[in-house]
Amino acid sequence: MSRTHGSYSTSDLSRKSGDIIAEALRHPVTITQRNKPRLVLLNIEDYERLMRQSDVRSIGTIETMSDELFDEFERAVDSYASKDETRP
Repeated sequence: MSRTHGSYSTSDLSRKSGDIIAEALRHPVTITQRNKPRLVLLNIEDYERLMRQSDVRSIGTIETMSDELFDEFERAVDSYASKDETRP
């Protein structure tokens, strides 16, 4: 039997997998083991949205870099180079 709305034990998952999957298609469902949250079941659209949000890296070139970012990059390179020149 579920403890709270959207939370089930691993035993519940064994007995009522169809119902739990149907609920997970509507909203994330927590699976607990020994009364501790262990897993989350969610629909593929929510999963893909989370994955897109988690990777904020982007690929670019110097030509596509904003002027502000290029200036910052140039200052960092100059700073690094000047520190290297002062070393024996």
